[in-house]
Amino acid sequence: MSNPEPLIRWFENLSPETLDELPRFYAADAEFKDPFNEVRGVESIKHIFRHMFSQVAEPRFAVGSRFHGDDGVMLLWDFHFRTRAPLPPQAMTARGATHLRFNAEGKVVLHRDYWDAAEELYAKLPLVGLLMRGLQRMGRA
Repeated sequence: MSNPEPLIRWFENLSPETLDELPRFYAADAEFKDPFNEVRGVESIKHIFRHMFSQVAEPRFAVGSRFHGDDGVMLLWDFHFRTRAPLPPQAMTARGATHLRFNAEGKVVLHRDYWDAAEELYAKLPLVGLLMRGLQRMGRA
């Protein structure tokens, strides 16, 4: 992709209403992988994003650094969101990276997210975080 900025703007403004634009940026058989999912195809990828909107409130990606290669881009991002019930509402941020590879038409064929679910999510949740910190202390002893 010669200019990934339109795709990056789409990520940063992602909403349930913009999900139908996914085929504009992704090849029909694109692969998506993150710590919880591994799917192929635009509809499956849309489903993952829809699920995100049902699980957290006010999700928003803020892309920081961008690294361009011959056939891909690496994006460093902050994911801002608020927890939903049954958890007390709480603003949270998870940090991660996305590797995107493109086909000859400039569409995403591989979307691979890298982030540490234990550190960036579980450790920040009230009860789970307490347990995780206790386990980390035991591992250092």
